[in-house]
Amino acid sequence: MPRYEYRCRSCGDTFELSRPMAQSSDPASCPAGHADTVKLLSTVAVGGSSAGSTAPASGAGGGGGGCCGGGCCG
Repeated sequence: MPRYEYRCRSCGDTFELSRPMAQSSDPASCPAGHADTVKLLSTVAVGGSSAGSTAPASGAGGGGGGCCGGGCCG
């Protein structure tokens, strides 16, 4: 079941609720009982960063070609 994040305009508390998508726009009361809440826009991280990549950088570990790899360095 999806989780939705809300913020209470009265007390400033941020909270989450699990509810069906069909009820995503229904009003939500904060845990303190205030009814003046707003649903926050949630972001989802998709993909990854290249910093954690295990693929070798281009030109690394290859052999074949280039000055020192081709035997031109005396």
